[in-house]
Amino acid sequence: MKRFMKKLGLAAFGIALAVTLTACGNSSSSKSSAAGSDLGLQQSGTLTVGLEGTFKPYSYRKDGKLTGFEVDLARDVAKKMGVKVKFVPTKFNSLVAGLDTNKFDVVINNMAENKERKQKYLFSTPYIYSKSKLAVKKNNKSIKTITDIKGKKVAETTTSNNATDAKRLGATITPVDGFQQSIDLVSQGRVDGTINSGESFYSYLKQQPNANIRLIDAGDSIASQKIGAIFTKKHTKLQKQVNKAIQELRKDGTLTKLSKKYFGADVTNK
Repeated sequence: MKRFMKKLGLAAFGIALAVTLTACGNSSSSKSSAAGSDLGLQQSGTLTVGLEGTFKPYSYRKDGKLTGFEVDLARDVAKKMGVKVKFVPTKFNSLVAGLDTNKFDVVINNMAENKERKQKYLFSTPYIYSKSKLAVKKNNKSIKTITDIKGKKVAETTTSNNATDAKRLGATITPVDGFQQSIDLVSQGRVDGTINSGESFYSYLKQQPNANIRLIDAGDSIASQKIGAIFTKKHTKLQKQVNKAIQELRKDGTLTKLSKKYFGADVTNK
């Protein structure tokens, strides 16, 4: 009888130990699952991110792999949240629409806050404070300040803040698919200029120092822009978690480190 009870006790202990070990073994996956279970993610435990993947240095491909400031940022944000990250490269003009069709959870793609977007979508705390510049061909004598683009042709993606600013300043928009195409049209003299962020131009000129363009400061004509992640309004909990992650990355110096790596300067502060 004692021998039987001893075996029974050992069996019970074994079961309890197995349960405990199983719980410990699943702790990391449980953490990831718990982190994403209440955020309304497309895929539990994974943050699905929409971006262009063709806009250096924000997101682009190097040796076939996605890299760039916003790619690294998204990975660090997901890590802080305890979830994985999945990227969905999409043309700029379809990125915001992709949120509405649940193509991804968030867009992290040099997306500036504006009144129209904020009426329909949520933005994270800014991770870039962007100052605009105008690029014109080096031998262009007719444009000395950004206000001189009135009545001129300017290459922009049609749904961007840059297009809005160009139209406000009286320019005619020539639609393009992205940054490189706009630069090409300026260099070829097919348009008079293109407006974009200073950090985008700095990065481009670092790679192409002999490019046939010169830059003109926007000055007070265009206010600096707050760049943040963008969500649908149903994703309030996700917005809060991303905000928390960005604030932690700012505090621990990661934002500044990434900015200097990809832009050569800190563009993450006001």
